[in-house]
Amino acid sequence: MRMLAGAVLATALLGAASVAYAANATGKIKSLDMTKDMVTLDSGSSYMAPKGVKLSSFKVGERVTVSYTKAGDKMNITSIKPAT
Repeated sequence: MRMLAGAVLATALLGAASVAYAANATGKIKSLDMTKDMVTLDSGSSYMAPKGVKLSSFKVGERVTVSYTKAGDKMNITSIKPAT
């Protein structure tokens, strides 16, 4: 019984440590790094874009809303669109 409880506790702790959550951020694009697929907003936060997101259609100074997931210290873009 103790082994089962220990295994359940270990699984719960490992699962909690690797949880990613989704969020949104709105701001003006401060910089675009096409070689690193990275967008930095005027807040100073940087977001990594997957290959499917076309950053070349955005410009520095443009106001955007970034939807992203955060896992650890990485913020990965799930979508980016002009802010309304």
